[in-house]
Amino acid sequence: MMGKKERSFAQLMHVSLEELVPQDHFYRHLDRTLDLSLVRDLVQETYASLGRPSIDPVVFFKLQLVMFFEDIRSERLLMRLVADRLSVRWYVGYDLDEPLPDHSSLSKTRMRYGLPVFRRFFEAIVQQCREAKLVWGKELYFDSTQVNANAALDSLTARFALEAREAIQQHLAILFAGEEAKPENAEESHTCDAPLPENIQGTSPSALSAVNAAALLEECEADTMAKPENSQQSSSTDKALPNRLAETISSPSPTALSPLISTALQEEMAATTATRHDWIAQAGRQQREVAGKYQRTADLRISTTDPDATPMRLKGGGVHLGYHTHYVVDGGKSRIILAVLVVPGEVMDNQPMLDLLWHVCFRWQLRPRQVTGDTKYATIKIIKALEDAHIRAYVPLPDWEHITPYYGPAHFTYDAANDLYWCPQEQPLRPFCRSESREQVGYRADPATCNTCPVKAKCTESGSGRQLHRSFHADYLERVKGYHQTFAYQKAMNKRQVWVEPLFAEAKQWHRMRCFRLRRLWRVNGEALVTASGQNLKRLLRKRGWGRRPFPTEAVATPAIGKADQSPRHDLLKSRRPSSAVASLASSDATNLFFAFQKNLFSSIITVLHHSLFSL
Repeated sequence: MMGKKERSFAQLMHVSLEELVPQDHFYRHLDRTLDLSLVRDLVQETYASLGRPSIDPVVFFKLQLVMFFEDIRSERLLMRLVADRLSVRWYVGYDLDEPLPDHSSLSKTRMRYGLPVFRRFFEAIVQQCREAKLVWGKELYFDSTQVNANAALDSLTARFALEAREAIQQHLAILFAGEEAKPENAEESHTCDAPLPENIQGTSPSALSAVNAAALLEECEADTMAKPENSQQSSSTDKALPNRLAETISSPSPTALSPLISTALQEEMAATTATRHDWIAQAGRQQREVAGKYQRTADLRISTTDPDATPMRLKGGGVHLGYHTHYVVDGGKSRIILAVLVVPGEVMDNQPMLDLLWHVCFRWQLRPRQVTGDTKYATIKIIKALEDAHIRAYVPLPDWEHITPYYGPAHFTYDAANDLYWCPQEQPLRPFCRSESREQVGYRADPATCNTCPVKAKCTESGSGRQLHRSFHADYLERVKGYHQTFAYQKAMNKRQVWVEPLFAEAKQWHRMRCFRLRRLWRVNGEALVTASGQNLKRLLRKRGWGRRPFPTEAVATPAIGKADQSPRHDLLKSRRPSSAVASLASSDATNLFFAFQKNLFSSIITVLHHSLFSL
């Protein structure tokens, strides 16, 4: 007899998520490892004293981590996953019959927090890694990668037209700001889910306290005007409102410490800070007022979809709108990411490098012995700053010898005593010009002697004599060239290839960082900070005892030696596509097992050959 299953669901009684979620589940270990109650202090200044309660900040950041570990690119899909997955419901703290937040609330919460909160969240994870002794601090590695923007090239338009349109909209908003009607319900105007204005995001706690106090004062006046004269009603809210207002106004602001430097030096430092472009404070924004003779494409055209994304040439060919994501990675075995910055694709990689370096050194109180990067960081400005700070600059210098078919600078000898160069034919090249802006001195040979030289065809084609240029800081370049002959430099170059680049590969392969899902510069910076926080958190989880694997590492690293368990139960329990939450945690152990297997195999072969030779 054929059976038939009726779909009837009875109400469950006495069922708890604590019983349904296994004790050895990944999210249980994550909850024990990372205490996110600290985020309430990070976001306290972004909320008003009164109003409808918002989503718990702890729940918001837990959902961000779930999105990272589960490889989800949409808040809508994220909330669907939370509704279906018991373990995620348990992790965020929502019971089976408890309604979940709407996905739109997450976007509003992100708008309210702004970039500073995400940066402080990332630093809180790094601080826990430091407390777990995962940060070494003696070596720093710099690198960047290209990440596509969530915009197409067809969205490019003339920049002046878009800026004029925005200027008109701002002017109209200011012009008609006083005529906006106030909401009927004063309580709705202070709901916590409404985003803060852009000019309030990122402000100090004292400034936000003043804003909250002004809002409360307006609410008091509105309630007073709306209440009739003969009304005898009194509520607890009316009584508590002046007290809350007094508490808000009287909240103490941070006390400024008296500096130990003179007033003249303070004014000089303030003037220098005002003129320089701080890439971290500006969240990677391009300095458009400094254009020079070269005019960038982004100075003329802008994307209407993502105005901060700029055209960049991809390494595989073609052009796409995108960004550059910069990582500063510690040289310790755990490869902890110490700083993250996303800049538009038009920004050269060497421009924000020094700001990232000083930020890492002062924020985490590190004194690195060496800094390693590729050729893009081998500028005189960076090398001089590193060497002056007693930090070795392990960067490959540009190959000036093979740029042209003529003799390179290495064929000429500099005479420091007489300040001149000697050519291969022992003829002098004397100074003939000096450029303070380029910080270099020009040297030129005598034209009459140079034109009659027998090797002129290999040296120059100019009739004015061979010219060379020497930087004011050439001694720093010579010092870096001396590093290239050392074993420490070769080790650092080899280490860089397996220290930073695999982190970018991990983020792109497992966590969808090939293309940002958000738009605008401050949002993609926040997205990159969450990704880097998750990568650091995986190292912290491994340190604190997370050893579960979604599949046997032997099956990934080595060929099958014996028959595996072929039972149906084994096939059902084994994941077809391991989730990125734990699969990447096994990568290092699998690699170590692979090399151990290869080492044992190689030793066995050597032993057999050794016995064979002795038997002959």
